[in-house]
Amino acid sequence: MQQNAPRIGSLIAGIGRADLTLLGALTAGHLAVHWYSNLLSLALPFIKEDLNLTDVQVGTIVTVQMGVGSAFIVISGFLADSFRRQGAAFVSGSVVSLGLALFVIGVSPSYGWTLVGAGIIGLGTALWHPAAMRSLSLQFPDRRGMALSVHGVGASVGDAIGPIVVGAIIVVADWKLALELHLIPALLIVFPLWRGLGLMREVGGERTNLGEYVASLRAMFANYQAPAVMVSNTLIQMARLSVLAFFPIYIKETLGYSAFALGVYLALLYAMGIVSQPVVGALSDRIGRKMVLVPSFATMALLYMAIVVVPAGVPLGLVIGALGMFFYAILNMTQTAIMDVAPEGVQASTMGVMSLFSLPFTLGSPVLAGYLVTEFGIKSAFLYAAVAAMLAAATLVPVRFRRTI
Repeated sequence: MQQNAPRIGSLIAGIGRADLTLLGALTAGHLAVHWYSNLLSLALPFIKEDLNLTDVQVGTIVTVQMGVGSAFIVISGFLADSFRRQGAAFVSGSVVSLGLALFVIGVSPSYGWTLVGAGIIGLGTALWHPAAMRSLSLQFPDRRGMALSVHGVGASVGDAIGPIVVGAIIVVADWKLALELHLIPALLIVFPLWRGLGLMREVGGERTNLGEYVASLRAMFANYQAPAVMVSNTLIQMARLSVLAFFPIYIKETLGYSAFALGVYLALLYAMGIVSQPVVGALSDRIGRKMVLVPSFATMALLYMAIVVVPAGVPLGLVIGALGMFFYAILNMTQTAIMDVAPEGVQASTMGVMSLFSLPFTLGSPVLAGYLVTEFGIKSAFLYAAVAAMLAAATLVPVRFRRTI
């Protein structure tokens, strides 16, 4: 095991300055994207109380966010593959969209406008991920797992710090105002982000025509690895959405914790990914994606069950911290496993294809979890997530993984 384990200091050794600048800018931008998008989870208990919503309506907010993101990412992925020199414009527009989304939710007078804001969050995340991950996938073909995981570290930092900082602010200030003011930094960071993404504007490659595009998608699906990973990814996303919708409710309503404590727990859900992601990504480059994915999915299933079994306080914090090692990081591995067998002309579109494949199931997952919570109590949302995660692991067991690019 020690021979296979990557040294932290060697993860980025030998990478050129331009490549490092691209990786650094995209990682920093990814931090902002997830800081903004994850604040919806922090705000859900306050939105529920302010608008007197049911559990099904709370689940619907998450469904709209993910549904719009999943639907638009199909278009965004195709555009990122077709207009390759415009990648910087896509990711810069993402940050502005997310700032606008939080502003809309903050000033929202009704449930309908809250759904609009949630939808704009989905749009913002859809603009970012295909263009950013396509660029890194092709720029680092031999170190794809490492590059996508380092990019994911930015997400984990944003996911971990954002809820703590904003949760502390909400303790002493109005939660609506805290969301509204996020529009200002979103507008301020767009220009330096754009400057750091010069490589995305300079290296685009030839545009793929429609015939080649369709042929590339067929070639990807000809490998059984692609649909198998998509099925497992769908199941793990269904589990995650249930947890994202009802973990904040569990912490604030069931356990009775403050907004700051909720922010700390949400931070724990992502903080360990800051350390685990680059290590897991580099490890998957060496020992294979399957050897990382299957045990990770099975472990997540056990940790979902543990959430409602262990006592509140430190024991629950330890469970959430352990779950945080996989909660976001593992999604990078499913995406990497698809990119391994996707032709160059459809690298960005793999995210859209995965989202379209999972859309009918992930859209209904938070609503189904809301129904289970209404009928059987809050613990049922986590047991449902555990079953879905275990099925995700079982799906990949018989699959032989390989790389074609």
